[in-house]
Amino acid sequence: MDGCFFVQPWTPCFSRSNTILLLAFTLILSTVIEALQVIGGNVTVVQGGTAILSCKLIDTTETLSQISWQKITRGNPVNVNFFVVSEVDGPQFVNGADDRFKFIGSFEEHLASLQLSNVTLRDEGTYMCIFTLFPSGNHKTDIPLNVLVPPVSSLEDNHPTLGNEEVSLVTCIAAGSKPPAEVRWLMDTLAETVRETTSFTHHANGTTTTTSSLFGVASKEIKDHLVQCVVTSKATSKEEILYFNIQVYFPPTEVRISDSSEGSFECVTEANPKADFTWTRVGQAWPQSAVRDGATLRFQKMTSDLNGLYQCEASNPYGKKHSPLYVHVASDAGIACWILFGLLLIAVVAVVVASVVWYFYKSGRFTRLIGNSLSRTREDTRGERTMVPTTSNSPEGPLRVEEEAAEGSL
Repeated sequence: MDGCFFVQPWTPCFSRSNTILLLAFTLILSTVIEALQVIGGNVTVVQGGTAILSCKLIDTTETLSQISWQKITRGNPVNVNFFVVSEVDGPQFVNGADDRFKFIGSFEEHLASLQLSNVTLRDEGTYMCIFTLFPSGNHKTDIPLNVLVPPVSSLEDNHPTLGNEEVSLVTCIAAGSKPPAEVRWLMDTLAETVRETTSFTHHANGTTTTTSSLFGVASKEIKDHLVQCVVTSKATSKEEILYFNIQVYFPPTEVRISDSSEGSFECVTEANPKADFTWTRVGQAWPQSAVRDGATLRFQKMTSDLNGLYQCEASNPYGKKHSPLYVHVASDAGIACWILFGLLLIAVVAVVVASVVWYFYKSGRFTRLIGNSLSRTREDTRGERTMVPTTSNSPEGPLRVEEEAAEGSL
């Protein structure tokens, strides 16, 4: 039988019946896999709040072996396992604990939900919830976490100075918001005088700063006009309104000194910001009886040592002006001397008059003077009634008449 070969026919590992069973099992398993679902969903939370990462397995009768969580976040863009739950060991952290996460699910109920408190922008990303089943293996769903960041709103006074050119008056800033905040102005009648500009600054962490400014001519007419900056953001439930009175800055104008009361003077001016007042005495030391109180200068006692030149200076960061005040108080000693001198002069005159009267009285002249004076008075009075004109050339004629008149008068 040399040269003869026997060939044994090949026997397949699976018979036709086994192949049919395998195909049937695969079909059933595929049907089961297609029927089960892992339900999650998108989650949006405001920074600082609490997010619920809901995840549930439904429509399966397979055995659950393990629940796992993975994440890719803004703070760590690498896919990492960070949490597992098993029937034996329960919930556990992987690759470091983060106590902000809390398992609020149920292994028996195929509920894998996590609670994340005090959410930050770095937590934003995609979270993967994974159920490991036997015999079908892993089944998962992605849960995007979107973090909203409210703006930090503020107003900036641009300190415009009085002038005729258009300048930036005030700026409203909604900083670091996600998504970008909307900024608008309420200006009433001022809308015809000023204009607004808005710009956006995008940051690497995904936030945006919105900046809006009002421009106009810095005049006294718009000073103290009320405007409102209205900030709207999806991260907040209501609008934020910031109020501002437009300021126009200028140095002190004309400085006036008014006499507010006796011995008190007040320095007055117009300035923005309000002026600070400084009283000084030019070329002399400050008197003890003079009191400086802001814009007021008060003399406690009006004496001649206050005499001199004083100066009120009004100043603010934009400039200064001053006004002089000359004070002159008559000396009390000088007044007393003049009074004594007057009294002495009156006394001297009285003594002289009395001495003259006494002299004439003692010498008899005073009596004769009085008698003669009275005689003249009567003579003049009666003579006017008895005197008549005469044509006689004798000198004795008018003399007699005058004498008769005189005698008659006596």
